[in-house]
Amino acid sequence: MHTPHSPRPADPLDLLELDSLLTPDERAVRDAVRTFCDRRVEPHIAEWFEQGEIKDIRGLTKELGELGLLGMHLEGYGCAGMSAVDYGLACLELEATDSGLRSLVSVQGSLAMYAIHAFGSEEQKEEWLPRLAAGTAIGCFGLTEPDSGSDPGSMRTTARRDGDDWILDGRKMWITNGSVADVAVVWARTEDGVRGFVVPTDTPGFSAPAIKHKMSLRASVTSELVLDSIRLPGSAVLPAVRGLRGPLSCLNEARYGIAWGAMGAARSSFRAALAYAGDRVQFGRPISSFQLTQAKLADMALELAKGTLLAFHLGRTKDDRGLRPEQVSYGKLNNTRAALEICRTARTVLGANGISLEYPVIRHANNLESILTYEGTVEMHTLMIGQALTGQAAFR
Repeated sequence: MHTPHSPRPADPLDLLELDSLLTPDERAVRDAVRTFCDRRVEPHIAEWFEQGEIKDIRGLTKELGELGLLGMHLEGYGCAGMSAVDYGLACLELEATDSGLRSLVSVQGSLAMYAIHAFGSEEQKEEWLPRLAAGTAIGCFGLTEPDSGSDPGSMRTTARRDGDDWILDGRKMWITNGSVADVAVVWARTEDGVRGFVVPTDTPGFSAPAIKHKMSLRASVTSELVLDSIRLPGSAVLPAVRGLRGPLSCLNEARYGIAWGAMGAARSSFRAALAYAGDRVQFGRPISSFQLTQAKLADMALELAKGTLLAFHLGRTKDDRGLRPEQVSYGKLNNTRAALEICRTARTVLGANGISLEYPVIRHANNLESILTYEGTVEMHTLMIGQALTGQAAFR
Protein backbone atom coordinates (compact mmCIF):
# COMPACT_ATOMS: atom_id res chain seq x y z
CA MET A 1 0.00 0.00 0.00
CA HIS A 2 1.35 3.43 -0.97
CA THR A 3 1.94 5.73 1.97
CA PRO A 4 1.61 9.40 0.94
CA HIS A 5 4.52 11.65 1.75
CA SER A 6 4.03 14.58 4.05
CA PRO A 7 3.47 17.66 1.88
CA ARG A 8 6.53 19.86 1.57
CA PRO A 9 6.14 23.61 1.80
CA ALA A 10 6.33 25.15 -1.67
CA ASP A 11 9.27 27.36 -2.59
CA PRO A 12 7.82 30.13 -4.79
CA LEU A 13 11.15 30.38 -6.60
CA ASP A 14 11.27 26.65 -7.33
CA LEU A 15 7.77 25.22 -7.52
CA LEU A 16 9.02 22.33 -9.68
CA GLU A 17 11.78 21.48 -7.17
CA LEU A 18 14.47 21.66 -9.84
CA ASP A 19 17.01 21.89 -7.06
CA SER A 20 16.42 18.17 -6.47
CA LEU A 21 18.03 17.45 -9.85
CA LEU A 22 21.42 18.61 -8.56
CA THR A 23 23.96 16.46 -6.77
CA PRO A 24 25.34 17.64 -3.41
CA ASP A 25 28.60 18.62 -5.14
CA GLU A 26 26.71 20.65 -7.75
CA ARG A 27 24.78 22.44 -5.03
CA ALA A 28 28.07 23.22 -3.30
CA VAL A 29 29.41 24.81 -6.49
CA ARG A 30 26.20 26.79 -6.94
CA ASP A 31 26.20 27.97 -3.33
CA ALA A 32 29.87 28.97 -3.39
CA VAL A 33 29.40 31.15 -6.47
CA ARG A 34 26.19 32.66 -5.09
CA THR A 35 27.88 33.49 -1.78
CA PHE A 36 30.82 35.11 -3.57
CA CYS A 37 28.55 37.22 -5.78
CA ASP A 38 26.38 38.30 -2.86
CA ARG A 39 29.41 39.32 -0.82
CA ARG A 40 31.77 40.74 -3.43
CA VAL A 41 29.68 42.11 -6.29
CA GLU A 42 26.02 42.67 -5.38
CA PRO A 43 26.71 45.65 -3.06
CA HIS A 44 28.49 47.48 -5.90
CA ILE A 45 27.02 46.30 -9.19
CA ALA A 46 24.35 48.99 -9.63
CA GLU A 47 26.99 51.68 -9.08
CA TRP A 48 29.39 49.99 -11.52
CA PHE A 49 26.63 49.80 -14.12
CA GLU A 50 25.69 53.45 -13.62
CA GLN A 51 29.31 54.61 -13.80
CA GLY A 52 30.15 52.32 -16.69
CA GLU A 53 33.16 50.61 -15.14
CA ILE A 54 34.14 47.78 -12.81
CA LYS A 55 36.20 48.99 -9.91
CA ASP A 56 39.48 47.05 -9.54
CA ILE A 57 38.72 44.61 -12.34
CA ARG A 58 42.13 42.98 -11.93
CA GLY A 59 41.53 42.32 -8.25
CA LEU A 60 38.07 40.92 -9.03
CA THR A 61 39.48 38.67 -11.77
CA LYS A 62 42.10 37.33 -9.39
CA GLU A 63 39.38 36.52 -6.84
CA LEU A 64 37.40 34.71 -9.52
CA GLY A 65 40.53 32.72 -10.28
CA GLU A 66 41.04 31.86 -6.62
CA LEU A 67 37.47 30.54 -6.56
CA GLY A 68 38.34 28.29 -9.52
CA LEU A 69 35.84 29.84 -11.95
CA LEU A 70 38.20 30.75 -14.81
CA GLY A 71 38.39 27.94 -17.33
CA MET A 72 36.71 25.77 -14.69
CA HIS A 73 35.51 23.20 -17.25
CA LEU A 74 39.00 22.68 -18.71
CA GLU A 75 41.51 20.05 -17.60
CA GLY A 76 45.06 20.64 -16.42
CA TYR A 77 47.27 23.75 -16.44
CA GLY A 78 45.74 25.01 -13.20
CA CYS A 79 42.15 24.62 -14.42
CA ALA A 80 39.56 23.06 -12.12
CA GLY A 81 38.39 20.34 -14.55
CA MET A 82 34.77 20.55 -13.45
CA SER A 83 31.66 19.39 -15.30
CA ALA A 84 29.57 21.24 -17.84
CA VAL A 85 26.71 21.37 -15.32
CA ASP A 86 29.04 22.87 -12.70
CA TYR A 87 30.12 25.50 -15.20
CA GLY A 88 26.51 26.20 -16.17
CA LEU A 89 25.44 26.66 -12.56
CA ALA A 90 28.31 29.10 -12.07
CA CYS A 91 27.22 31.06 -15.15
CA LEU A 92 23.65 31.22 -13.83
CA GLU A 93 24.74 32.61 -10.48
CA LEU A 94 27.21 35.07 -12.03
CA GLU A 95 24.59 36.45 -14.40
CA ALA A 96 21.98 36.61 -11.64
CA THR A 97 24.29 39.33 -10.34
CA ASP A 98 25.09 40.86 -13.74
CA SER A 99 25.62 39.77 -17.33
CA GLY A 100 28.89 41.70 -17.39
CA LEU A 101 30.30 39.52 -14.63
CA ARG A 102 29.33 36.35 -16.48
CA SER A 103 30.78 37.79 -19.70
CA LEU A 104 34.11 38.39 -17.97
CA VAL A 105 34.28 34.75 -16.87
CA SER A 106 32.85 33.38 -20.12
CA VAL A 107 35.23 35.24 -22.44
CA GLN A 108 38.20 34.37 -20.26
CA GLY A 109 37.39 30.66 -19.93
CA SER A 110 35.23 29.61 -22.88
CA LEU A 111 36.81 31.77 -25.56
CA ALA A 112 40.41 32.80 -24.83
CA MET A 113 41.39 29.86 -22.61
CA TYR A 114 39.39 27.28 -24.55
CA ALA A 115 41.03 28.33 -27.82
CA ILE A 116 44.53 27.92 -26.36
CA HIS A 117 43.58 24.70 -24.54
CA ALA A 118 41.98 23.11 -27.62
CA PHE A 119 44.25 24.36 -30.41
CA GLY A 120 47.42 25.76 -28.83
CA SER A 121 50.92 24.38 -28.68
CA GLU A 122 52.25 22.97 -25.44
CA GLU A 123 54.38 26.09 -25.05
CA GLN A 124 51.35 28.36 -25.48
CA LYS A 125 49.35 26.34 -22.97
CA GLU A 126 52.11 26.38 -20.37
CA GLU A 127 52.77 30.08 -20.84
CA TRP A 128 49.19 31.34 -20.62
CA LEU A 129 46.70 28.88 -19.16
CA PRO A 130 47.97 28.78 -15.55
CA ARG A 131 48.02 32.58 -15.36
CA LEU A 132 44.60 32.92 -16.97
CA ALA A 133 43.15 30.25 -14.67
CA ALA A 134 44.56 32.04 -11.63
CA GLY A 135 43.22 35.38 -12.81
CA THR A 136 46.65 36.98 -12.71
CA ALA A 137 46.30 37.51 -16.46
CA ILE A 138 43.21 38.51 -18.44
CA GLY A 139 42.36 37.25 -21.92
CA CYS A 140 40.13 38.38 -24.77
CA PHE A 141 38.95 36.90 -28.08
CA GLY A 142 39.14 38.84 -31.33
CA LEU A 143 36.75 37.57 -34.01
CA THR A 144 34.01 40.17 -34.66
CA GLU A 145 34.93 43.10 -36.87
CA PRO A 146 33.24 46.43 -37.69
CA ASP A 147 31.90 44.96 -40.96
CA SER A 148 31.91 41.27 -40.05
CA GLY A 149 29.57 39.94 -37.36
CA SER A 150 27.32 37.04 -38.31
CA ASP A 151 29.55 36.33 -41.33
CA PRO A 152 33.03 35.78 -39.87
CA GLY A 153 34.22 34.34 -43.18
CA SER A 154 34.20 37.89 -44.56
CA MET A 155 36.71 39.16 -41.99
CA ARG A 156 39.28 41.64 -43.27
CA THR A 157 41.98 41.15 -40.65
CA THR A 158 44.93 39.52 -42.37
CA ALA A 159 48.10 37.72 -41.35
CA ARG A 160 50.98 37.32 -43.81
CA ARG A 161 54.31 35.62 -43.56
CA ASP A 162 57.48 37.69 -43.35
CA GLY A 163 60.35 35.25 -43.04
CA ASP A 164 59.70 33.22 -39.92
CA ASP A 165 57.38 35.89 -38.52
CA TRP A 166 53.75 36.83 -39.03
CA ILE A 167 52.49 40.39 -39.71
CA LEU A 168 48.91 41.07 -38.62
CA ASP A 169 46.78 43.99 -39.81
CA GLY A 170 43.15 44.73 -39.06
CA ARG A 171 40.52 45.73 -36.53
CA LYS A 172 38.23 43.82 -34.22
CA MET A 173 35.10 45.26 -32.61
CA TRP A 174 32.93 44.67 -29.53
CA ILE A 175 35.65 42.76 -27.73
CA THR A 176 34.94 41.98 -24.06
CA ASN A 177 37.98 42.48 -21.78
CA GLY A 178 39.96 44.02 -24.66
CA SER A 179 41.29 47.14 -22.93
CA VAL A 180 42.41 45.23 -19.83
CA ALA A 181 43.63 42.02 -21.47
CA ASP A 182 47.17 40.71 -21.26
CA VAL A 183 46.66 38.36 -24.19
CA ALA A 184 44.29 38.30 -27.16
CA VAL A 185 43.37 35.32 -29.28
CA VAL A 186 42.97 36.94 -32.71
CA TRP A 187 41.57 35.29 -35.84
CA ALA A 188 42.85 36.42 -39.23
CA ARG A 189 42.78 35.46 -42.89
CA THR A 190 45.95 33.87 -44.24
CA GLU A 191 46.93 32.20 -47.51
CA ASP A 192 46.02 28.91 -45.83
CA GLY A 193 42.61 30.04 -44.56
CA VAL A 194 41.55 31.49 -41.21
CA ARG A 195 44.13 30.99 -38.47
CA GLY A 196 44.24 31.91 -34.79
CA PHE A 197 47.09 33.81 -33.14
CA VAL A 198 48.08 34.27 -29.51
CA VAL A 199 48.87 37.96 -29.24
CA PRO A 200 50.41 39.51 -26.10
CA THR A 201 48.77 42.91 -25.80
CA ASP A 202 52.10 44.66 -25.18
CA THR A 203 53.14 43.81 -28.75
CA PRO A 204 54.10 47.02 -30.63
CA GLY A 205 51.29 48.13 -32.91
CA PHE A 206 48.54 46.59 -30.76
CA SER A 207 46.02 48.91 -29.13
CA ALA A 208 42.59 48.43 -27.58
CA PRO A 209 40.58 51.65 -27.22
CA ALA A 210 37.56 51.24 -24.98
CA ILE A 211 34.07 51.56 -26.47
CA LYS A 212 32.09 54.20 -24.60
CA HIS A 213 28.45 55.36 -24.52
CA LYS A 214 26.98 51.87 -24.08
CA MET A 215 23.52 51.51 -22.57
CA SER A 216 23.98 47.76 -22.06
CA LEU A 217 26.70 45.65 -20.41
CA ARG A 218 27.94 48.80 -18.73
CA ALA A 219 29.62 46.81 -15.94
CA SER A 220 31.83 45.16 -18.55
CA VAL A 221 34.91 46.24 -20.48
CA THR A 222 34.15 46.43 -24.21
CA SER A 223 36.82 47.48 -26.69
CA GLU A 224 38.04 47.74 -30.23
CA LEU A 225 41.27 45.93 -31.11
CA VAL A 226 43.58 47.69 -33.54
CA LEU A 227 46.33 45.62 -35.17
CA ASP A 228 48.71 47.97 -36.93
CA SER A 229 51.25 45.75 -38.73
CA ILE A 230 52.07 43.92 -35.53
CA ARG A 231 54.90 41.41 -35.81
CA LEU A 232 54.59 38.03 -34.14
CA PRO A 233 56.96 35.07 -34.10
CA GLY A 234 56.00 31.93 -36.00
CA SER A 235 55.23 30.28 -32.66
CA ALA A 236 52.29 32.68 -32.11
CA VAL A 237 49.94 30.78 -34.42
CA LEU A 238 47.55 28.20 -32.96
CA PRO A 239 48.91 25.06 -34.63
CA ALA A 240 46.03 22.62 -34.24
CA VAL A 241 43.26 24.25 -36.31
CA ARG A 242 42.64 25.95 -39.63
CA GLY A 243 39.46 27.52 -40.92
CA LEU A 244 36.32 28.77 -39.19
CA ARG A 245 35.93 25.53 -37.24
CA GLY A 246 38.36 26.99 -34.71
CA PRO A 247 36.54 30.17 -33.69
CA LEU A 248 33.09 28.66 -34.12
CA SER A 249 33.87 25.78 -31.76
CA CYS A 250 34.98 28.35 -29.19
CA LEU A 251 31.73 30.25 -29.64
CA ASN A 252 29.73 27.08 -29.02
CA GLU A 253 31.47 26.74 -25.66
CA ALA A 254 30.51 30.29 -24.71
CA ARG A 255 26.96 30.00 -26.08
CA TYR A 256 26.38 27.02 -23.84
CA GLY A 257 27.22 29.16 -20.80
CA ILE A 258 24.88 31.89 -22.03
CA ALA A 259 21.95 29.45 -22.02
CA TRP A 260 22.48 29.07 -18.27
CA GLY A 261 23.45 32.66 -17.60
CA ALA A 262 20.34 34.18 -19.16
CA MET A 263 18.26 32.22 -16.68
CA GLY A 264 20.20 33.87 -13.88
CA ALA A 265 19.22 37.34 -15.10
CA ALA A 266 15.65 36.12 -15.47
CA ARG A 267 15.59 34.64 -11.97
CA SER A 268 16.85 37.86 -10.43
CA SER A 269 14.16 39.91 -12.19
CA PHE A 270 11.41 37.41 -11.36
CA ARG A 271 12.45 37.38 -7.70
CA ALA A 272 12.36 41.18 -7.60
CA ALA A 273 8.89 41.25 -9.20
CA LEU A 274 7.50 38.59 -6.88
CA ALA A 275 8.75 40.38 -3.76
CA TYR A 276 7.59 43.78 -5.01
CA ALA A 277 4.11 42.49 -5.87
CA GLY A 278 3.72 41.18 -2.33
CA ASP A 279 4.76 44.48 -0.76
CA ARG A 280 3.15 47.01 -3.10
CA VAL A 281 -0.33 47.94 -1.90
CA GLN A 282 -2.91 49.49 -4.23
CA PHE A 283 -6.66 49.76 -3.70
CA GLY A 284 -6.12 48.51 -0.17
CA ARG A 285 -4.46 45.20 -1.06
CA PRO A 286 -1.10 43.95 -2.37
CA ILE A 287 -0.96 43.90 -6.15
CA SER A 288 0.02 40.21 -5.95
CA SER A 289 -3.64 39.53 -5.09
CA PHE A 290 -4.88 40.80 -8.46
CA GLN A 291 -5.51 38.33 -11.25
CA LEU A 292 -3.56 40.16 -13.94
CA THR A 293 -0.48 40.41 -11.73
CA GLN A 294 -0.72 36.73 -10.83
CA ALA A 295 -0.97 35.89 -14.55
CA LYS A 296 2.28 37.78 -15.16
CA LEU A 297 4.00 36.03 -12.27
CA ALA A 298 2.77 32.61 -13.39
CA ASP A 299 3.96 33.18 -16.97
CA MET A 300 7.37 34.32 -15.75
CA ALA A 301 7.66 31.30 -13.46
CA LEU A 302 6.77 28.93 -16.31
CA GLU A 303 9.33 30.36 -18.71
CA LEU A 304 12.02 30.48 -16.03
CA ALA A 305 11.48 26.83 -15.12
CA LYS A 306 11.37 25.69 -18.76
CA GLY A 307 14.55 27.57 -19.63
CA THR A 308 16.36 26.24 -16.57
CA LEU A 309 15.28 22.69 -17.43
CA LEU A 310 16.57 23.16 -20.98
CA ALA A 311 19.93 24.42 -19.71
CA PHE A 312 20.15 21.53 -17.27
CA HIS A 313 19.38 18.99 -20.01
CA LEU A 314 22.01 20.52 -22.27
CA GLY A 315 24.53 20.35 -19.43
CA ARG A 316 23.87 16.69 -18.71
CA THR A 317 24.03 15.92 -22.45
CA LYS A 318 27.29 17.86 -22.83
CA ASP A 319 28.85 15.94 -19.95
CA ASP A 320 27.59 12.62 -21.31
CA ARG A 321 28.37 12.84 -25.03
CA GLY A 322 28.84 16.43 -26.14
CA LEU A 323 26.51 18.85 -27.91
CA ARG A 324 25.82 19.45 -31.57
CA PRO A 325 25.77 23.10 -32.72
CA GLU A 326 21.99 23.16 -33.22
CA GLN A 327 21.50 21.90 -29.66
CA VAL A 328 23.54 24.83 -28.38
CA SER A 329 21.43 27.11 -30.59
CA TYR A 330 18.27 25.76 -28.92
CA GLY A 331 19.59 26.88 -25.55
CA LYS A 332 21.02 30.21 -26.59
CA LEU A 333 18.01 31.24 -28.69
CA ASN A 334 15.24 30.11 -26.35
CA ASN A 335 16.77 31.20 -23.09
CA THR A 336 17.95 34.66 -24.09
CA ARG A 337 14.60 35.39 -25.70
CA ALA A 338 12.65 34.05 -22.71
CA ALA A 339 14.86 35.86 -20.21
CA LEU A 340 14.39 39.19 -21.94
CA GLU A 341 10.62 38.74 -21.94
CA ILE A 342 10.70 37.85 -18.23
CA CYS A 343 12.66 41.02 -17.49
CA ARG A 344 10.29 43.16 -19.53
CA THR A 345 7.28 41.66 -17.75
CA ALA A 346 8.94 42.12 -14.36
CA ARG A 347 9.48 45.77 -15.26
CA THR A 348 5.74 46.23 -15.71
CA VAL A 349 5.03 44.67 -12.31
CA LEU A 350 7.36 47.19 -10.70
CA GLY A 351 5.77 50.10 -12.55
CA ALA A 352 7.88 53.25 -12.48
CA ASN A 353 10.24 51.63 -9.96
CA GLY A 354 11.11 49.14 -12.69
CA ILE A 355 13.33 51.72 -14.40
CA SER A 356 15.31 52.49 -11.23
CA LEU A 357 18.70 50.98 -10.51
CA GLU A 358 17.48 50.53 -6.94
CA TYR A 359 16.07 47.32 -8.39
CA PRO A 360 17.97 44.93 -10.73
CA VAL A 361 15.28 44.61 -13.41
CA ILE A 362 16.11 47.40 -15.88
CA ARG A 363 19.83 46.60 -15.60
CA HIS A 364 19.19 42.95 -16.50
CA ALA A 365 16.81 43.96 -19.30
CA ASN A 366 19.35 46.34 -20.81
CA ASN A 367 22.10 43.73 -20.55
CA LEU A 368 19.96 41.07 -22.19
CA GLU A 369 19.45 43.30 -25.21
CA SER A 370 23.15 42.61 -25.88
CA ILE A 371 23.03 38.96 -24.87
CA LEU A 372 20.15 38.43 -27.30
CA THR A 373 22.34 39.30 -30.29
CA TYR A 374 25.95 38.66 -29.32
CA GLU A 375 27.59 35.31 -30.00
CA GLY A 376 24.92 34.58 -32.59
CA THR A 377 21.89 36.72 -33.35
CA VAL A 378 18.31 35.48 -33.06
CA GLU A 379 18.26 35.18 -36.84
CA MET A 380 21.43 33.08 -37.04
CA HIS A 381 20.43 30.64 -34.30
CA THR A 382 16.96 30.33 -35.83
CA LEU A 383 18.52 29.42 -39.18
CA MET A 384 20.95 26.97 -37.57
CA ILE A 385 17.97 25.13 -36.10
CA GLY A 386 16.19 25.46 -39.43
CA GLN A 387 19.13 23.90 -41.23
CA ALA A 388 19.15 20.98 -38.79
CA LEU A 389 15.41 20.48 -39.39
CA THR A 390 15.43 20.75 -43.17
CA GLY A 391 18.96 20.05 -44.34
CA GLN A 392 18.94 23.42 -46.11
CA ALA A 393 21.41 26.20 -45.28
CA ALA A 394 19.28 29.31 -45.70
CA PHE A 395 22.06 31.74 -44.77
CA ARG A 396 24.70 30.59 -47.28
